[in-house]
Amino acid sequence: MRAIRGWFRDTTGGLPRTFWYLWTGTLINRLGSFVLVFLAIYLTQERGFSASQAGLVIGAWGVGGAVGTTAGGTLTDRWGRRPTLLTAHLGAATMMLALGFARDLWTIAAGALLLGLFAEAARPAFGAMMIDVVPERDRLRAFSLNYWAINLGFACAAVLAGFAAQAGYLLLFVVNASTTLVTALIIFIRVKETRTVTVGIPRDGKPTGALRTILTDRVYLGFVTLNLLGALVFLQHISMLPIAMADSGLSPATYGSVIALNGVLIVAGQLFVPRLIRGRNRSHVLALSAVVMGVGFGLTAFADVAWFFGLTVLIWTLGEMLNSPSNATLIAELSPGELRGRYQGVFSLSWQLAGAIAPILGGLVREQAGNAALWLGCAAIGAVMAVGHLVSGPARERRALALRTAGAAPVVTIQSTAPQPAAPQAAEPVATTRS
Repeated sequence: MRAIRGWFRDTTGGLPRTFWYLWTGTLINRLGSFVLVFLAIYLTQERGFSASQAGLVIGAWGVGGAVGTTAGGTLTDRWGRRPTLLTAHLGAATMMLALGFARDLWTIAAGALLLGLFAEAARPAFGAMMIDVVPERDRLRAFSLNYWAINLGFACAAVLAGFAAQAGYLLLFVVNASTTLVTALIIFIRVKETRTVTVGIPRDGKPTGALRTILTDRVYLGFVTLNLLGALVFLQHISMLPIAMADSGLSPATYGSVIALNGVLIVAGQLFVPRLIRGRNRSHVLALSAVVMGVGFGLTAFADVAWFFGLTVLIWTLGEMLNSPSNATLIAELSPGELRGRYQGVFSLSWQLAGAIAPILGGLVREQAGNAALWLGCAAIGAVMAVGHLVSGPARERRALALRTAGAAPVVTIQSTAPQPAAPQAAEPVATTRS
């Protein structure tokens, strides 16, 4: 018992109070994140749309998300973390309710687009604020705890949504909007602005635009490209895995049970990961996670029964668990303080692009080359990613060290102590994708 208490203190102790407010908001928001889980079923069964029309609506959500992450990153740096979060949450809650009451296809598609925009605009602001308030030495623990909350909330939401849907699909939208508003209220009451402005000389003594800085940052863009490859593999569990299981004669309920293993393993084991990888070379950890994830998805080529599919999920989930905290800490260290929101936005954009490309690419490979080629291709991508992390790792660490050194320049913290009006400055959403 004493050992467990010591581990708990080591895992959760010493983190800033603001982090715990953000963590609580994440958990509450995810506990009510019903809509995305059941959107396809709602559109086809409740609204009577075809599969292609449902795909159009979900695609509109993705397009809105891509715009939202880009705009959210810019607003995070220019306007501030707190007002961006609040505006995104209030906008998401409003559009959630509007989507629940919409009936015709184009109104629903427009609502989904705007909902995706507001919901994903919160990602860069939330990530930047998390980096702002958590010291570098504690970020591995902090991001692991936040990822744990995301998956705990997601797993519970999937179960609770089934009961809520029995009482009427509108309840899903109402509860989701309510939890989003509660998260916004926590931020409004308890979280202050954390944005800092660096007072000093720009790199090389010359002023540079934000977009130019990012587009010429080859180290960071290389890291984002590797994440895009990983996301293309990872998101096959949403698009192609259920089809592969159906081809093996397994029911949708079996798919639900198998994929639930992902959340169960993360909730049970994610908090042990920081101690496991602490002090280890991050590039080696990311390379190992890429190999493990590739092996897990690659073995799907040989799966034909439920337990085998479950085994593949458990394997690639282990890779996901190693990847997430190491990824998050590297993003934090590769993002210049004055451009932190926009760097977060570019990283989030890689997930949005993968969300749009992965099902199309997976479907084409499966149709043209076969099921085995798809999953063995995922394994090959994992191997390529591992090599990429090992090769680019030293340059990333040099860049991170340079930015830490540059961070010694004087900064001015923009932090308002006066109460701010809720309505005009408000609205943030917490992202609905588990990345």
